Amino acid sequence: MEKELAQWTVAGLPPARHAQETVMRKLPLSLFFLLATASVYAQGGSANAAPSGFFNQWSVRTSAIQSRQPAWAVPLVTTYTGLFQVVRTDFVRQVTPTLTDTWNLDNSKAVNFIPWNHTEFAIDLPPFIKHNLPAPASSKDGFGDFSFLAKYRIASGNAQHGSYTLSAWVLTTIPTGSYKNGSTNASLQPNVGAGKGFGNFDVQSTIGATLPTGTPATTTSGRPVLWNTAAQYRVAKFFWPEIESNATFYKGGSNDGKTQEFITPGLIIGKCGLHPSDPKSRPGLAFGGGMQIATSHFHSYNHELVLTARWIY
Repeated sequence: MEKELAQWTVAGLPPARHAQETVMRKLPLSLFFLLATASVYAQGGSANAAPSGFFNQWSVRTSAIQSRQPAWAVPLVTTYTGLFQVVRTDFVRQVTPTLTDTWNLDNSKAVNFIPWNHTEFAIDLPPFIKHNLPAPASSKDGFGDFSFLAKYRIASGNAQHGSYTLSAWVLTTIPTGSYKNGSTNASLQPNVGAGKGFGNFDVQSTIGATLPTGTPATTTSGRPVLWNTAAQYRVAKFFWPEIESNATFYKGGSNDGKTQEFITPGLIIGKCGLHPSDPKSRPGLAFGGGMQIATSHFHSYNHELVLTARWIY
């Protein structure tokens, strides 16, 4: 979510072709069904059967990798500090001080997967930005930027071994947005994040900076520093109420020296397993929502509704 603010406030690229946009609209749903089908297929055999086939072996390896970290819920906004394997889509509604609103459909989410030990990759499809304004020529609906992420888990311990995480990752954004719905330049966002659990309670915190690779992005959006912290408490088996602080410290650009912060109360429900009676079964659903509320004097929007749906495989 941190990068959407920059996408919506800097000049974008020329319009994408209608045919390309039509295909991109269908991609998130197609990927969801493809990976959901694969994960169900991988769980189709008996729990006592020996693993065989690519997807079964992948599932066993992923379970072994994740067993060495805490089983916390993934926060609404703050990046998860462990390794995560999911097909995800978010829906975001921002309300500005002038009471206009903007919908972000998908919110730069798609597929996260764990290819090997200590490592996670994410492919984030471009979000679709829908402006509900009095139709000025400068606020056309369209797709945002494509991005991808590479994460390395430096250290971790499950509930029996300290309940902690420490990871580093880099988010790369490519300026594919149409009209003014994306950035003018590619950017890199290096981050580090850590988490600590205390029984059913956990805190995860991340810090990073968005580094545009050229102008005019460096002069308009600068190099903002992003600091996010989420505190969660597990209630029963499936409920994870949380509260987050999402802060941006602007360095350079038109907002140089300003600070923007939101407090985000929310709730994550899940994972609700596809085969709850089988402890080795991985596929399941999680969903949730929350509301970002501006607490700083400077803020680009007053509040933001965040909804999320996740297929964990």
